[in-house]
Amino acid sequence: MSSIVLKIDVDTYRGTREGVPNLVRLLKKHGAGATFLFSLGKDHTGWALRRAFRPGFFQKVSRTSVVKHYGIKTLMYGVFLPAPDIGSCTSEMRAVQAAGFECGIHTWDHVVWQDNVRQRGEKWTRHQLQQAYQRFQQIFGAPPNTHGAAGWQMNKYAFQQLNEFGMRYASDGRAMLNEDGSLTNPGAGPYRLQDGACIQMPTTLPTLDELLGRQINGQEITTGNIAAHILTLTQTHRDHVFTLHAELEGQKLAPIFEELLIGWIGQGYDCISMADFYASIKDQSLPVAPLTWASLPGRSGELVALM
Repeated sequence: MSSIVLKIDVDTYRGTREGVPNLVRLLKKHGAGATFLFSLGKDHTGWALRRAFRPGFFQKVSRTSVVKHYGIKTLMYGVFLPAPDIGSCTSEMRAVQAAGFECGIHTWDHVVWQDNVRQRGEKWTRHQLQQAYQRFQQIFGAPPNTHGAAGWQMNKYAFQQLNEFGMRYASDGRAMLNEDGSLTNPGAGPYRLQDGACIQMPTTLPTLDELLGRQINGQEITTGNIAAHILTLTQTHRDHVFTLHAELEGQKLAPIFEELLIGWIGQGYDCISMADFYASIKDQSLPVAPLTWASLPGRSGELVALM
């Protein structure tokens, strides 16, 4: 049976406190597994306004109603309001593990990592990762088994550090997509980097914020038809990794995620965690690929990509 691996990025303080518990309830309702990847330092979401000068940034903001989904208060953190400590939400994080879901590292400071890591050196990179690693151990009492990069942004030192942490699998990049969200290479899936032992599980489906508001095949993708569109991408069985966000699918877009869960189960998929997926592929002979970067439809900037 094919699987949908559910990878949940938790970017913000509000997403941790409100979106995460909502997602736990929804996943339990449908008997689905998932991996929650937590941001563990300060919530500096307001600093993301510096991205205004990047090509495609305003287009994405207007399409995805950032203020509606994240809230004006979150968008002021680090600018007009003090940045709250996401790692202080220990009860919410521990409740996820107690509910039977895998937990891992997303980042220390989401905005700082996403906007800087590609250009930074070894010392800076190791410091960022070490802070997240140590905070995770303080909260959960054990080291993390997995990592999913903020904004799908990494550098060679970050991959080296994951190997030194002993992480066996991670999801730090993307598979290339066509304009409609279908895979450019239908065979894209788990692989190893040339300089890393850690198995990479690239996200193989478009995210909701990459699709909403776009014109695809002559039709605007809206909250009313986006689930149906994604389900057309999974009609032919194969394993997929789907990235969702506590701030979106855990809050206002929760009905869409539930529609997807029902649809995937109806299509005959198992919805599982990264750990479960790793257990099924760890003994396979996987392809080896270099570290490459590319842009994806509906998202600004370049990401770690499996070509």
